[in-house]
Amino acid sequence: MVNYPPPPYKIKMVEPINLIPREKREEALKRANYNLFNLMADEIYLDFLTDSGTGAMSQTQWSAMMLGDETYANARSFLRFKKTIEEFTGLPEVIPAHQGRAAENVLFGHLLKDKAGSWVVSNQSFDTTVGHIMYNGAKPVDIVIEEGKDPQKVLPFKGNMDTAKLQSILENDADKVAVITLVLTNNAGGGQPVSMENIKQVSELAKNYGKIFALDIARVVENAYFIQQRESGYKNKSLKEIVREICTSADAVWMSAKKDAYVNIGGFIALRDSQLADKLRERLILFEGFPTYGGLAGRDLEAIATGLQEAVEGETVAHRVQQVGYLIERLNEEGIPVVLPPGGHAAFIDAKAMLPHIPPEQFPAQALACHLYLEGGIRSVEIGSLMFGRHEEGKFIPAPMELVRLAIPRRVYTKAHFDYVVDICKQLKEKADEIKGMKITEEPELLRHFTCKLTPIS
Repeated sequence: MVNYPPPPYKIKMVEPINLIPREKREEALKRANYNLFNLMADEIYLDFLTDSGTGAMSQTQWSAMMLGDETYANARSFLRFKKTIEEFTGLPEVIPAHQGRAAENVLFGHLLKDKAGSWVVSNQSFDTTVGHIMYNGAKPVDIVIEEGKDPQKVLPFKGNMDTAKLQSILENDADKVAVITLVLTNNAGGGQPVSMENIKQVSELAKNYGKIFALDIARVVENAYFIQQRESGYKNKSLKEIVREICTSADAVWMSAKKDAYVNIGGFIALRDSQLADKLRERLILFEGFPTYGGLAGRDLEAIATGLQEAVEGETVAHRVQQVGYLIERLNEEGIPVVLPPGGHAAFIDAKAMLPHIPPEQFPAQALACHLYLEGGIRSVEIGSLMFGRHEEGKFIPAPMELVRLAIPRRVYTKAHFDYVVDICKQLKEKADEIKGMKITEEPELLRHFTCKLTPIS
Protein backbone atom coordinates (compact mmCIF):
# COMPACT_ATOMS: atom_id res chain seq x y z
CA MET A 1 0.00 0.00 0.00
CA VAL A 2 1.37 3.42 -0.95
CA ASN A 3 1.66 6.17 1.63
CA TYR A 4 -0.60 9.19 1.72
CA PRO A 5 1.14 12.21 3.24
CA PRO A 6 -0.85 14.63 5.39
CA PRO A 7 -1.60 17.91 3.58
CA PRO A 8 0.32 21.08 4.54
CA TYR A 9 -2.97 22.87 5.26
CA LYS A 10 -6.19 22.45 7.23
CA ILE A 11 -9.73 22.85 5.92
CA LYS A 12 -11.50 26.12 6.80
CA MET A 13 -14.54 25.99 4.51
CA VAL A 14 -16.52 23.13 2.97
CA GLU A 15 -18.91 22.76 0.01
CA PRO A 16 -21.58 20.03 0.06
CA ILE A 17 -21.63 17.40 -2.68
CA ASN A 18 -24.30 14.83 -3.43
CA LEU A 19 -24.40 11.54 -5.33
CA ILE A 20 -27.67 11.48 -7.26
CA PRO A 21 -29.32 8.08 -7.92
CA ARG A 22 -28.12 6.01 -10.88
CA GLU A 23 -31.36 6.47 -12.80
CA LYS A 24 -30.90 10.24 -12.54
CA ARG A 25 -27.32 9.89 -13.77
CA GLU A 26 -28.55 7.88 -16.75
CA GLU A 27 -31.06 10.62 -17.56
CA ALA A 28 -28.41 13.32 -17.16
CA LEU A 29 -25.91 11.59 -19.43
CA LYS A 30 -28.50 11.03 -22.13
CA ARG A 31 -29.65 14.66 -21.92
CA ALA A 32 -25.98 15.73 -22.18
CA ASN A 33 -25.64 13.70 -25.41
CA TYR A 34 -22.94 11.60 -23.73
CA ASN A 35 -20.63 14.61 -23.58
CA LEU A 36 -19.52 15.10 -19.98
CA PHE A 37 -18.92 18.82 -20.55
CA ASN A 38 -22.70 19.18 -20.79
CA LEU A 39 -23.47 17.79 -17.33
CA MET A 40 -24.76 20.20 -14.68
CA ALA A 41 -22.70 20.82 -11.55
CA ASP A 42 -25.39 19.42 -9.26
CA GLU A 43 -25.40 16.16 -11.25
CA ILE A 44 -21.73 15.45 -10.43
CA TYR A 45 -20.42 13.79 -7.28
CA LEU A 46 -16.65 14.02 -7.79
CA ASP A 47 -15.47 16.38 -10.52
CA PHE A 48 -12.14 15.51 -12.14
CA LEU A 49 -12.95 17.08 -15.52
CA THR A 50 -10.10 19.56 -15.14
CA ASP A 51 -7.70 21.11 -12.66
CA SER A 52 -8.04 24.46 -14.46
CA GLY A 53 -9.54 27.06 -12.14
CA THR A 54 -11.16 24.42 -9.93
CA GLY A 55 -8.78 24.54 -6.97
CA ALA A 56 -9.15 26.09 -3.53
CA MET A 57 -7.36 29.39 -2.94
CA SER A 58 -5.43 30.12 0.24
CA GLN A 59 -6.53 32.53 2.97
CA THR A 60 -3.71 34.83 1.84
CA GLN A 61 -5.05 34.88 -1.71
CA TRP A 62 -8.57 35.69 -0.49
CA SER A 63 -7.14 38.45 1.68
CA ALA A 64 -5.11 39.85 -1.21
CA MET A 65 -8.25 40.10 -3.35
CA MET A 66 -9.64 42.69 -0.91
CA LEU A 67 -6.69 44.94 -1.86
CA GLY A 68 -7.56 44.80 -5.57
CA ASP A 69 -7.23 48.18 -7.25
CA GLU A 70 -9.78 48.45 -10.04
CA THR A 71 -8.21 51.48 -11.74
CA TYR A 72 -8.60 50.94 -15.50
CA ALA A 73 -5.00 51.75 -16.47
CA ASN A 74 -1.84 51.23 -14.41
CA ALA A 75 -3.56 50.01 -11.27
CA ARG A 76 -1.47 49.24 -8.20
CA SER A 77 -2.55 45.61 -8.55
CA PHE A 78 -1.04 45.40 -12.02
CA LEU A 79 2.28 46.79 -10.80
CA ARG A 80 2.44 44.07 -8.14
CA PHE A 81 1.34 41.45 -10.72
CA LYS A 82 4.05 42.59 -13.16
CA LYS A 83 6.79 42.61 -10.53
CA THR A 84 5.82 39.15 -9.28
CA ILE A 85 5.83 37.63 -12.77
CA GLU A 86 9.15 39.27 -13.61
CA GLU A 87 10.60 37.59 -10.52
CA PHE A 88 8.80 34.30 -11.23
CA THR A 89 9.91 33.99 -14.88
CA GLY A 90 13.00 36.19 -15.08
CA LEU A 91 11.48 37.83 -18.17
CA PRO A 92 10.94 41.63 -18.27
CA GLU A 93 7.87 42.04 -20.51
CA VAL A 94 4.58 41.00 -18.88
CA ILE A 95 1.20 40.90 -20.63
CA PRO A 96 -1.91 39.84 -18.66
CA ALA A 97 -4.73 37.79 -20.20
CA HIS A 98 -7.90 36.35 -18.77
CA GLN A 99 -6.72 32.74 -19.16
CA GLY A 100 -4.31 30.51 -21.07
CA ARG A 101 -6.25 30.22 -24.33
CA ALA A 102 -6.61 34.01 -24.39
CA ALA A 103 -2.82 34.27 -24.13
CA GLU A 104 -2.59 31.75 -27.00
CA ASN A 105 -4.92 33.88 -29.08
CA VAL A 106 -2.71 36.93 -28.59
CA LEU A 107 0.59 35.07 -29.05
CA PHE A 108 -0.17 32.72 -31.93
CA GLY A 109 -2.49 35.18 -33.63
CA HIS A 110 0.55 37.40 -34.10
CA LEU A 111 3.31 34.82 -34.58
CA LEU A 112 1.33 32.91 -37.22
CA LYS A 113 -0.07 35.94 -39.02
CA ASP A 114 0.41 35.56 -42.80
CA LYS A 115 2.10 32.17 -42.21
CA ALA A 116 -0.60 29.78 -43.44
CA GLY A 117 0.84 26.31 -43.92
CA SER A 118 3.67 26.84 -41.44
CA TRP A 119 4.44 24.42 -38.59
CA VAL A 120 4.41 24.76 -34.82
CA VAL A 121 6.71 22.04 -33.53
CA SER A 122 6.13 20.84 -29.97
CA ASN A 123 6.60 17.91 -27.66
CA GLN A 124 2.78 17.58 -27.63
CA SER A 125 0.47 20.58 -27.96
CA PHE A 126 -2.74 20.38 -25.94
CA ASP A 127 -6.25 20.98 -27.25
CA THR A 128 -6.69 24.77 -27.24
CA THR A 129 -3.14 25.27 -28.52
CA VAL A 130 -3.90 22.93 -31.41
CA GLY A 131 -7.10 24.87 -32.01
CA HIS A 132 -5.30 28.23 -32.21
CA ILE A 133 -2.60 26.80 -34.47
CA MET A 134 -5.16 25.37 -36.88
CA TYR A 135 -7.42 28.43 -36.71
CA ASN A 136 -4.47 30.48 -37.95
CA GLY A 137 -3.88 28.11 -40.87
CA ALA A 138 -0.79 26.44 -39.42
CA LYS A 139 -0.07 22.80 -38.59
CA PRO A 140 0.82 21.32 -35.18
CA VAL A 141 3.75 18.90 -35.38
CA ASP A 142 4.23 16.83 -32.21
CA ILE A 143 7.51 15.01 -31.64
CA VAL A 144 7.42 13.77 -28.06
CA ILE A 145 9.91 10.96 -27.49
CA GLU A 146 8.67 7.50 -28.48
CA GLU A 147 8.70 6.33 -24.85
CA GLY A 148 6.21 9.09 -24.11
CA LYS A 149 3.61 7.27 -26.22
CA ASP A 150 3.90 4.06 -24.17
CA PRO A 151 1.74 4.22 -21.01
CA GLN A 152 3.70 1.45 -19.27
CA LYS A 153 7.20 2.71 -20.03
CA VAL A 154 8.82 4.07 -16.87
CA LEU A 155 11.19 6.97 -17.46
CA PRO A 156 11.72 10.09 -15.32
CA PHE A 157 11.02 12.57 -18.16
CA LYS A 158 8.57 11.07 -20.64
CA GLY A 159 7.43 14.55 -21.71
CA ASN A 160 10.72 15.31 -23.48
CA MET A 161 10.84 16.37 -27.10
CA ASP A 162 12.70 14.10 -29.52
CA THR A 163 15.62 16.43 -30.26
CA ALA A 164 16.97 14.18 -33.04
CA LYS A 165 13.65 14.62 -34.88
CA LEU A 166 13.75 18.36 -34.19
CA GLN A 167 17.26 18.55 -35.61
CA SER A 168 16.11 16.70 -38.73
CA ILE A 169 13.11 19.01 -39.18
CA LEU A 170 15.28 22.08 -38.84
CA GLU A 171 17.89 20.72 -41.24
CA ASN A 172 15.35 19.79 -43.92
CA ASP A 173 12.29 22.00 -43.40
CA ALA A 174 13.45 25.02 -41.40
CA ASP A 175 11.53 27.39 -43.65
CA LYS A 176 8.27 25.72 -42.63
CA VAL A 177 8.82 26.10 -38.87
CA ALA A 178 7.23 29.23 -37.41
CA VAL A 179 7.52 28.46 -33.68
CA ILE A 180 8.99 25.75 -31.43
CA THR A 181 7.20 25.08 -28.15
CA LEU A 182 7.34 22.80 -25.13
CA VAL A 183 4.41 21.99 -22.85
CA LEU A 184 5.43 21.69 -19.18
CA THR A 185 4.25 19.22 -17.97
CA ASN A 186 3.06 17.30 -21.03
CA ASN A 187 -0.69 17.18 -20.38
CA ALA A 188 -1.69 15.17 -23.47
CA GLY A 189 0.94 12.56 -22.66
CA GLY A 190 -0.09 11.81 -19.10
CA GLY A 191 1.16 14.85 -17.17
CA GLN A 192 4.75 13.76 -17.76
CA PRO A 193 7.55 16.25 -17.05
CA VAL A 194 10.26 17.63 -19.31
CA SER A 195 13.87 17.63 -18.14
CA MET A 196 15.98 20.76 -17.86
CA GLU A 197 18.50 19.10 -20.16
CA ASN A 198 15.83 18.71 -22.83
CA ILE A 199 14.63 22.30 -22.39
CA LYS A 200 18.19 23.56 -22.88
CA GLN A 201 18.77 21.33 -25.92
CA VAL A 202 15.58 22.53 -27.61
CA SER A 203 16.45 26.13 -26.74
CA GLU A 204 19.88 25.78 -28.33
CA LEU A 205 18.48 24.27 -31.52
CA ALA A 206 15.87 27.00 -31.80
CA LYS A 207 18.55 29.67 -31.32
CA ASN A 208 20.87 28.09 -33.88
CA TYR A 209 18.14 28.16 -36.53
CA GLY A 210 16.70 31.55 -35.58
CA LYS A 211 13.33 30.20 -34.41
CA ILE A 212 11.15 31.58 -31.64
CA PHE A 213 11.07 29.21 -28.67
CA ALA A 214 8.01 29.48 -26.43
CA LEU A 215 6.92 27.51 -23.37
CA ASP A 216 3.44 26.60 -22.13
CA ILE A 217 4.11 26.95 -18.39
CA ALA A 218 0.62 26.23 -17.01
CA ARG A 219 2.13 23.56 -14.74
CA VAL A 220 5.72 24.76 -14.60
CA VAL A 221 5.95 24.55 -10.79
CA GLU A 222 5.01 20.87 -10.92
CA ASN A 223 7.57 20.37 -13.70
CA ALA A 224 10.19 22.16 -11.60
CA TYR A 225 9.41 19.85 -8.69
CA PHE A 226 10.06 16.79 -10.86
CA ILE A 227 13.35 18.32 -12.03
CA GLN A 228 14.30 18.96 -8.41
CA GLN A 229 13.49 15.38 -7.43
CA ARG A 230 14.65 13.47 -10.51
CA GLU A 231 17.37 15.37 -12.37
CA SER A 232 21.02 15.41 -11.39
CA GLY A 233 22.30 18.76 -10.12
CA TYR A 234 18.96 20.21 -9.01
CA LYS A 235 18.26 18.58 -5.65
CA ASN A 236 19.61 21.56 -3.71
CA LYS A 237 18.06 24.23 -5.91
CA SER A 238 14.81 25.90 -4.89
CA LEU A 239 11.66 25.66 -6.98
CA LYS A 240 11.89 29.40 -7.56
CA GLU A 241 15.41 29.04 -8.99
CA ILE A 242 14.40 26.12 -11.21
CA VAL A 243 11.31 27.91 -12.56
CA ARG A 244 13.40 30.95 -13.49
CA GLU A 245 16.01 28.77 -15.18
CA ILE A 246 13.27 27.08 -17.21
CA CYS A 247 11.61 30.32 -18.29
CA THR A 248 14.79 32.21 -19.15
CA SER A 249 15.70 29.39 -21.55
CA ALA A 250 12.87 30.58 -23.81
CA ASP A 251 12.05 33.68 -25.81
CA ALA A 252 8.50 33.71 -24.47
CA VAL A 253 6.26 31.84 -22.06
CA TRP A 254 2.51 31.78 -21.66
CA MET A 255 0.55 30.55 -18.66
CA SER A 256 -2.93 29.60 -17.69
CA ALA A 257 -2.68 30.79 -14.09
CA LYS A 258 -5.72 28.62 -13.33
CA LYS A 259 -3.31 25.75 -12.70
CA ASP A 260 -0.07 26.38 -10.80
CA ALA A 261 -1.08 29.85 -9.56
CA TYR A 262 -4.06 28.26 -7.73
CA VAL A 263 -6.64 30.79 -8.98
CA ASN A 264 -10.04 30.49 -10.62
CA ILE A 265 -9.27 32.74 -13.60
CA GLY A 266 -6.25 34.44 -15.19
CA GLY A 267 -3.16 34.07 -17.32
CA PHE A 268 -0.28 35.94 -18.91
CA ILE A 269 2.49 36.08 -21.49
CA ALA A 270 6.05 36.94 -20.46
CA LEU A 271 8.92 37.56 -22.88
CA ARG A 272 12.20 39.39 -23.33
CA ASP A 273 11.74 41.16 -26.70
CA SER A 274 10.18 44.60 -26.12
CA GLN A 275 9.33 45.10 -29.81
CA LEU A 276 7.47 41.80 -29.98
CA ALA A 277 5.78 42.66 -26.68
CA ASP A 278 4.49 45.93 -28.15
CA LYS A 279 2.98 44.05 -31.11
CA LEU A 280 1.29 41.60 -28.74
CA ARG A 281 -0.13 44.46 -26.68
CA GLU A 282 -1.74 45.90 -29.81
CA ARG A 283 -3.55 42.59 -30.28
CA LEU A 284 -4.30 42.36 -26.56
CA ILE A 285 -6.23 45.65 -26.66
CA LEU A 286 -8.45 44.26 -29.43
CA PHE A 287 -9.33 41.01 -27.67
CA GLU A 288 -8.64 41.31 -23.94
CA GLY A 289 -8.43 44.91 -22.81
CA PHE A 290 -5.89 47.54 -21.84
CA PRO A 291 -2.37 46.08 -21.37
CA THR A 292 -2.41 46.63 -17.60
CA TYR A 293 -5.49 44.53 -16.93
CA GLY A 294 -5.88 42.21 -19.93
CA GLY A 295 -9.41 41.05 -19.17
CA LEU A 296 -8.85 40.68 -15.43
CA ALA A 297 -10.11 42.60 -12.41
CA GLY A 298 -7.56 44.06 -10.01
CA ARG A 299 -8.57 41.49 -7.42
CA ASP A 300 -7.70 38.70 -9.88
CA LEU A 301 -4.27 40.21 -10.49
CA GLU A 302 -3.69 40.22 -6.72
CA ALA A 303 -4.78 36.58 -6.35
CA ILE A 304 -2.47 35.47 -9.17
CA ALA A 305 0.53 37.35 -7.76
CA THR A 306 -0.01 35.81 -4.34
CA GLY A 307 -0.62 32.35 -5.77
CA LEU A 308 2.60 32.37 -7.80
CA GLN A 309 4.62 33.44 -4.77
CA GLU A 310 3.08 30.71 -2.62
CA ALA A 311 3.46 28.06 -5.33
CA VAL A 312 7.27 28.14 -5.22
CA GLU A 313 7.42 28.20 -1.43
CA GLY A 314 6.58 25.60 1.20
CA GLU A 315 5.34 22.07 0.61
CA THR A 316 2.18 22.71 -1.41
CA VAL A 317 3.41 21.37 -4.74
CA ALA A 318 5.17 18.42 -3.10
CA HIS A 319 1.95 17.34 -1.43
CA ARG A 320 -0.01 17.80 -4.65
CA VAL A 321 2.35 15.59 -6.67
CA GLN A 322 2.33 12.98 -3.88
CA GLN A 323 -1.49 13.13 -3.76
CA VAL A 324 -1.72 12.48 -7.51
CA GLY A 325 0.87 9.72 -7.14
CA TYR A 326 -1.23 8.06 -4.43
CA LEU A 327 -4.25 7.75 -6.71
CA ILE A 328 -2.16 6.45 -9.61
CA GLU A 329 -0.35 3.86 -7.49
CA ARG A 330 -3.62 2.67 -5.91
CA LEU A 331 -5.18 2.22 -9.33
CA ASN A 332 -2.08 0.37 -10.52
CA GLU A 333 -2.16 -1.91 -7.47
CA GLU A 334 -5.71 -2.91 -8.36
CA GLY A 335 -4.77 -3.78 -11.93
CA ILE A 336 -6.29 -0.70 -13.52
CA PRO A 337 -3.99 0.21 -16.46
CA VAL A 338 -2.60 3.71 -15.94
CA VAL A 339 0.12 5.90 -17.38
CA LEU A 340 3.36 5.35 -15.47
CA PRO A 341 5.35 6.70 -13.78
CA PRO A 342 3.04 9.04 -11.85
CA GLY A 343 3.18 12.50 -13.37
CA GLY A 344 1.65 15.75 -12.25
CA HIS A 345 -1.92 17.02 -11.93
CA ALA A 346 -3.87 13.90 -12.96
CA ALA A 347 -4.24 10.15 -13.07
CA PHE A 348 -4.55 8.84 -16.63
CA ILE A 349 -6.33 5.53 -17.20
CA ASP A 350 -5.25 3.63 -20.32
CA ALA A 351 -8.61 2.95 -21.99
CA LYS A 352 -6.96 1.13 -24.89
CA ALA A 353 -5.66 -1.49 -22.44
CA MET A 354 -8.81 -1.57 -20.31
CA LEU A 355 -11.22 -1.79 -23.28
CA PRO A 356 -9.20 -3.56 -26.01
CA HIS A 357 -12.41 -4.65 -27.76
CA ILE A 358 -13.30 -1.06 -28.68
CA PRO A 359 -11.38 0.32 -31.71
CA PRO A 360 -10.04 3.92 -31.60
CA GLU A 361 -12.63 5.17 -34.08
CA GLN A 362 -15.31 4.21 -31.52
CA PHE A 363 -13.64 6.33 -28.82
CA PRO A 364 -12.89 3.82 -26.02
CA ALA A 365 -11.75 6.53 -23.60
CA GLN A 366 -14.99 8.47 -24.01
CA ALA A 367 -16.96 5.27 -23.44
CA LEU A 368 -15.00 4.58 -20.26
CA ALA A 369 -15.43 8.16 -19.06
CA CYS A 370 -19.19 7.91 -19.52
CA HIS A 371 -19.29 4.68 -17.51
CA LEU A 372 -17.22 6.23 -14.72
CA TYR A 373 -20.01 8.76 -14.40
CA LEU A 374 -22.78 6.18 -14.62
CA GLU A 375 -21.14 3.90 -12.06
CA GLY A 376 -20.04 6.47 -9.51
CA GLY A 377 -21.00 10.04 -10.45
CA ILE A 378 -17.37 10.77 -11.35
CA ARG A 379 -16.71 13.26 -14.14
CA SER A 380 -13.45 12.88 -16.04
CA VAL A 381 -12.32 13.83 -19.54
CA GLU A 382 -11.29 11.89 -22.63
CA ILE A 383 -7.80 12.50 -24.01
CA GLY A 384 -7.70 10.24 -27.01
CA SER A 385 -9.13 9.98 -30.49
CA LEU A 386 -12.18 12.11 -29.70
CA MET A 387 -9.88 14.97 -28.76
CA PHE A 388 -6.97 14.35 -31.13
CA GLY A 389 -8.06 11.82 -33.77
CA ARG A 390 -8.56 13.08 -37.32
CA HIS A 391 -9.29 12.04 -40.86
CA GLU A 392 -6.69 12.47 -43.61
CA GLU A 393 -7.50 11.54 -47.21
CA GLY A 394 -10.47 9.51 -46.03
CA LYS A 395 -8.41 7.55 -43.51
CA PHE A 396 -8.91 7.73 -39.74
CA ILE A 397 -5.72 8.67 -37.84
CA PRO A 398 -6.11 7.77 -34.15
CA ALA A 399 -4.49 9.58 -31.24
CA PRO A 400 -1.21 8.10 -29.94
CA MET A 401 -2.96 6.98 -26.74
CA GLU A 402 -6.56 6.51 -25.57
CA LEU A 403 -6.63 8.02 -22.09
CA VAL A 404 -9.20 8.99 -19.47
CA ARG A 405 -7.84 11.87 -17.42
CA LEU A 406 -8.81 12.32 -13.79
CA ALA A 407 -7.50 15.84 -13.22
CA ILE A 408 -7.11 16.59 -9.52
CA PRO A 409 -8.33 20.04 -8.40
CA ARG A 410 -5.77 21.61 -6.07
CA ARG A 411 -6.50 21.38 -2.33
CA VAL A 412 -10.07 20.12 -2.88
CA TYR A 413 -10.35 16.34 -2.39
CA THR A 414 -9.12 13.97 0.33
CA LYS A 415 -7.80 10.42 0.56
CA ALA A 416 -11.30 9.01 1.02
CA HIS A 417 -12.40 10.55 -2.28
CA PHE A 418 -9.49 8.91 -4.09
CA ASP A 419 -10.22 5.54 -2.49
CA TYR A 420 -13.80 5.86 -3.72
CA VAL A 421 -12.48 6.45 -7.28
CA VAL A 422 -10.39 3.29 -7.01
CA ASP A 423 -13.41 1.27 -5.86
CA ILE A 424 -15.51 2.50 -8.80
CA CYS A 425 -12.71 1.69 -11.26
CA LYS A 426 -12.47 -1.82 -9.81
CA GLN A 427 -16.19 -2.30 -10.41
CA LEU A 428 -15.83 -1.14 -14.01
CA LYS A 429 -12.88 -3.43 -14.57
CA GLU A 430 -15.07 -6.43 -13.65
CA LYS A 431 -17.58 -5.57 -16.39
CA ALA A 432 -15.28 -3.94 -18.94
CA ASP A 433 -16.39 -6.41 -21.65
CA GLU A 434 -19.93 -5.01 -21.43
CA ILE A 435 -18.88 -1.45 -22.30
CA LYS A 436 -19.59 -0.52 -25.91
CA GLY A 437 -18.03 2.08 -28.18
CA MET A 438 -19.48 5.43 -29.20
CA LYS A 439 -20.13 7.44 -32.33
CA ILE A 440 -20.45 11.15 -33.00
CA THR A 441 -23.84 12.39 -34.12
CA GLU A 442 -22.99 16.09 -34.39
CA GLU A 443 -19.70 18.00 -34.21
CA PRO A 444 -18.18 21.46 -34.76
CA GLU A 445 -15.22 22.20 -37.02
CA LEU A 446 -12.67 22.79 -34.24
CA LEU A 447 -12.22 21.43 -30.69
CA ARG A 448 -15.09 19.02 -31.14
CA HIS A 449 -14.70 17.32 -27.75
CA PHE A 450 -16.06 20.39 -25.95
CA THR A 451 -19.45 20.51 -27.68
CA CYS A 452 -19.99 17.45 -29.90
CA LYS A 453 -22.92 15.08 -29.43
CA LEU A 454 -22.41 11.33 -29.12
CA THR A 455 -24.40 8.17 -28.66
CA PRO A 456 -23.46 4.59 -27.68
CA ILE A 457 -23.13 2.06 -30.47
CA SER A 458 -25.81 -0.59 -30.02
